[in-house]
Amino acid sequence: MKIKGLQVGEYAVKTVSGKRDLVFDCKHCPYGASISDDYRCRFHVFSGLGELDADLIVFAEVYERVYEEKQVGMLTEIARLGKKFENEAIWSSGNLGLPEFEKNFGERHDALVTITHELISYDPISAYLQCLQELKRVADLAKSSDENARKDWLFYLKTLNYVKEQFEKTVLIDEAKKVLIRLKEIPDSRDFYRMFFDAQIKPAFIGSRLAFEQKEDFELLDDYVVAKSSVQIFKHPNKPQKMYFINPPEYSLPPEKYGIWSEVKGIVHSLKPGKINISAISKSRKYFERIYEGTIMDTAKKYNIKLTAEEISELAEIVARYTVGYGILEILLSDRHITDIYLDAPIGAKPIYIVHSEFGQCVTNISYSEEEASALISKLRAMSGRPFDESHPVLDFDLEELQTRVAVIGPPLSPDGAAFAFRLHKTTPWTLCQFVDNKMITPLGAGLLSFFVDNQATMLVTGSRGSGKTSLMQALMLEIPQNSRILVQEDTLEIPVPYMKEIGFNIQRLKTRSPISVSRTETEVAPEESLRTALRLGDSALILGEVRSLEAKVLYEAMRVGAAGNIVMGTIHGDSAYSVWDRVVNDLGVPNTSFKATDLVVVARPIRFSGSLERVRRVSQVTEVKKHWISDPEREGGLLDLMLYDTKKDNLDLLEDNLKESDLFSKLSKISGLTMQEMWQSIRMNASSKEFLVKLRQDLNLPEILEAENTVIANNKLLLLKQDQIEKFGSVDYDAVLGEWKNWTREVFAKRLSVKKK
Repeated sequence: MKIKGLQVGEYAVKTVSGKRDLVFDCKHCPYGASISDDYRCRFHVFSGLGELDADLIVFAEVYERVYEEKQVGMLTEIARLGKKFENEAIWSSGNLGLPEFEKNFGERHDALVTITHELISYDPISAYLQCLQELKRVADLAKSSDENARKDWLFYLKTLNYVKEQFEKTVLIDEAKKVLIRLKEIPDSRDFYRMFFDAQIKPAFIGSRLAFEQKEDFELLDDYVVAKSSVQIFKHPNKPQKMYFINPPEYSLPPEKYGIWSEVKGIVHSLKPGKINISAISKSRKYFERIYEGTIMDTAKKYNIKLTAEEISELAEIVARYTVGYGILEILLSDRHITDIYLDAPIGAKPIYIVHSEFGQCVTNISYSEEEASALISKLRAMSGRPFDESHPVLDFDLEELQTRVAVIGPPLSPDGAAFAFRLHKTTPWTLCQFVDNKMITPLGAGLLSFFVDNQATMLVTGSRGSGKTSLMQALMLEIPQNSRILVQEDTLEIPVPYMKEIGFNIQRLKTRSPISVSRTETEVAPEESLRTALRLGDSALILGEVRSLEAKVLYEAMRVGAAGNIVMGTIHGDSAYSVWDRVVNDLGVPNTSFKATDLVVVARPIRFSGSLERVRRVSQVTEVKKHWISDPEREGGLLDLMLYDTKKDNLDLLEDNLKESDLFSKLSKISGLTMQEMWQSIRMNASSKEFLVKLRQDLNLPEILEAENTVIANNKLLLLKQDQIEKFGSVDYDAVLGEWKNWTREVFAKRLSVKKK
C-alpha cells in the first residue's frame, strides 16, 4: 500500500525547531499508530532508525503522536544493536559451538536468529526474555552433559552471555530489568512498552504537542476545569517542580468532528474580515463564533453528520481559539490560578512552564512550536502597532481582554530566538481578609494598615518581584472610603480598575509609556507628565502602579506641598525600608527632605521555611519614616519599625515599645483629634472585623465573603455604623459599633450570601 508516495514502513524526515523529525504518514495505514501497542509500528521505527539519526518520531494521522528525544534514544540504541548483531554475524557457525558438535548448530542458529535478528526488530523486550530462557536451558544442559559436550555447550553459552550483555547495555532493557526484578510474573511485553512510550499527542494542524506521562507514581494535588479543559496538578516523586497537565477537548475529538473542524478552519482562513482590524477581531469573539456555528452546521449537513446545538457551539469555540484567539495558550491565559507563563528560547526545546498561585512553579505538558510563536508575534505586532525586529528586539504589550501583560524578546537580545513572558493580573483584587486567611498578614497588621489608609497616610509598598507587593497595594486600595476619588497611574495595567468601578469606587486610570525603551511608542505619555496631569485632575487619592524613574521627583514634590490631596500609595522594588530610601534618594535623585513625605514603608517578602522549596508570601515589616534626621535615616534613627515579622513564630509582631517614639501617631492625633487610646481602639476594631470575616468564611464554608465586592460592603457598613455614633454622640463606642456590625454581618449579610450561593 502506498501512502503519499511512500511504501508502508517508509518515512520522511523534516527539520522542525532545529530537531530532525522522523515522520510516518499513518492516515491510511491498517495498523495502529502506536509504538507501545503495535509491533508493526515498532518494526517500521527500528527500520528507519537503523538508517538515520532522528530526534523525534511522529506518527501522523488524524492526530499526531510524537515520541520525544529520550524515547527516541532508547529506540535508536535497539536499532543500532540489531545492526551490530547483523554486522558481527552473531548467528554464524563460528559462534555456535565446537566443530565436532555441528549437529547442534541448526537449532542454535535458529534461536540466535530469532533473538538477534527477528524479535529484536519489533519486540526487543521479548527478544531479551527469550535470550534469558535460552541461557537457562543451555546452562542446565551444560551441567548434565559429559566433559566434551559440556565444553561445546559452554562455547555456545559464551555467545548467549555476550548477546545478553549487549542487550543490558541499552537503556530500554536496563529499565525493563528494574521492573522485572520487582514482579513475580512476567507480564505481556506490551505493558513494558506502555511504561516507556507514552506519546505526546496533537491534532495534525495544531503546532502544540501535549505529553501524557504515566501518572501512577504521581500524587494528585488538584484538579479543576478551565475553558472546558481538564486541569490536573501533580507532585512528581523525583522532581521539585509540580506537573501541570491540561487536556483540551480539541485533543480528543472523534474523527468526524475533527474532519468538520479541519474543513471549517480552512474556510475561515479564506474569509476576508473587511475593514475590521485584528484588535477589533479579538474583541468580537462572540460575533465570529456565531459565524463559525453557521459554517459548522453547513459542513455537517454536507457530510450528513448529526451534531447537537451544544456540539456545534463547542466546535465553534475551538475554531475561534485557533483563528481569532491565542490557540492552546488561551487555556492557560484563562486559568486565573496562574500568575505567570514562560516560553523560553528556543521555542519547543522545553515544555511551557507556569507559576501557579497555590502550587508555585509548575512544568506543563505543552510543547509550543516555532510556527505558533511566529504567528503569535505577528498578531501582537499588529495589535500593538509596535515594531519587533532586530532593531527593536523587545515587544511589551497589555492584552486587556485577558487581563494579561506580555513581554516578547527576540534576537539579538535573545540569541536563541523569540521568548515570551506573560503576567496574568488577578481580575478581582486581593483583600486584606484574604491575606489574613492565608497568613500573609496578621489581623492586627491588617487593622493597622487599614487605619493608616483611612487617615490618609502616605505609603510605599515594597518587595521583590513575586513578593505580592502589587496585590497588597490593591488590597489597601479597597480600604479607601468610597466617598473618595481615586486616580491610578500605571505603565502596565495590573490594577483591576474596571472591576473596582463595578463595585462602587470612583476611579480613573492613566496609562503611561512603557519603561522598556525599545518597546515605547511616541503616542504614549511619559510617567512624569502623566503625574503632573493627574495632580490637576482634582482632589483625589493617588495610586502609582510602580515608582520607577523621573516620576518619583514629581510625586515627592506633590506630596511635600500637599498638592496630591488625599492618600498617596505606590509600589517600588526593594527588600526593606532602608533599601527604599536608598533607591528613591540615591538612584532616583529625590532629595532627603522630599523623601520624608513618606509616612510608611510596608515590606512584602517571599519566605522559604527551613530551606523548603515552597515559598509563602508574608508582610515582613511595617516601618514609619520619621522626620527629624538629615542624611542617613538608618544611622540617625529615622526609620522606626512598628511591626516586624518573626520567622520562627510565623507572625508579624507589634513592637509596642517603639510606638512611644512614633511621630506619625502624634501627627494623626493632631489632624483627627483622636487620642492614642481611641486610635488603637479603632485599629483593633478594624483588626477584629477582618478576623471575624475570616472566621465566618471558615465556619460557613463561604469563601465568597472574603472577595472584594463583599469585603467592601462589610467595610462600608462598619464605617457607616461608626459615622452614626459620631453624629449621635460626638464620639465612638468602638465595642458597641463592632458588636452591632458583627450581628449584622452574621445574621443578615452572611445569610444573604449563603442563599445567593445556593
